[in-house]
Amino acid sequence: MRLKGIAMSICIALAGATVSAHAAQPLLTPVHPARPAPAFTLKDIDGKTQSLAQYRGKVVLVNFWATWCPPCRAEMPSIERLYASMKGKPFVVLALDQGESVDNVFAYMGQLSPSPTFPVLLDNKSQAAHAFGVMGIPSTYLIDKQGRIVAQAIGGRDYDSAAMRTLLDRLMQ
Repeated sequence: MRLKGIAMSICIALAGATVSAHAAQPLLTPVHPARPAPAFTLKDIDGKTQSLAQYRGKVVLVNFWATWCPPCRAEMPSIERLYASMKGKPFVVLALDQGESVDNVFAYMGQLSPSPTFPVLLDNKSQAAHAFGVMGIPSTYLIDKQGRIVAQAIGGRDYDSAAMRTLLDRLMQ
């Protein structure tokens, strides 16, 4: 599969870097003009069907990742800390695993500290990734309350930051 090969190449290239090594990069790159986020409906690791449309009216951080990707693994705890710090606000994280079995993803989630409490969806055939134009993982997209992609990032980041919370607060207004 072409996407997995490209994604693996990027992950291998970044494998020696930690999330903190990306501090010099901008956290997210603005998307101008903002564009509609592609619709998707996927099953989560509990077998429940979830769609992007059900989160309209909330700010959504969509993260494309895989358990075999070192930068993905490094940034996951920071995404959970950000999500936990935004509890009660119109914000959600959707983590879309690329092409792995539910058993593999579930076992991996149990190894993380803190364990993710946000929805983890299975993009088994990378259909959502293709629709978003993902060229490598991790890739993250920030979607505003109107369902438009307003910012994106390729590569590992530390999302648990005051700058990220400020950006989210502005988008939630």
